[in-house]
Amino acid sequence: MAADWQALHFIDEEIAVHFREPPVLEKKPEAPQAFDWHGTTLTVAEVISSWFDFERKGRDARNMAPAHLTTARRRGSWGVGRFYFRVRTNDGRAFDLYYDRAPKGAGDRKGHWFLWRELWAGDSPA
Repeated sequence: MAADWQALHFIDEEIAVHFREPPVLEKKPEAPQAFDWHGTTLTVAEVISSWFDFERKGRDARNMAPAHLTTARRRGSWGVGRFYFRVRTNDGRAFDLYYDRAPKGAGDRKGHWFLWRELWAGDSPA
């Protein structure tokens, strides 16, 4: 039976992530093996699910020909989109993290990782 996930805390803070081996494609990463948050390194014990969103929003949605927009929604385009990961850490907590492909500027083109929210599976926390 699928869990009924509910958000416990909205966090949306940039985090540092750790991989045993760096992703082959930096802009299309797999889930990290660990992440740092508030001075603590949390180890990922399980990847519960993953998904992506390549939807172009606002002005970016209007600056592309319709045929190209359809392809971009499926494969992504440079600097647009997010990869989401729902993970459980070694201490039993569950989180949603995401990698935002958008660069912050000409000198910072790699994209960034964020801890989006902490989750609870069930009707209410224990």
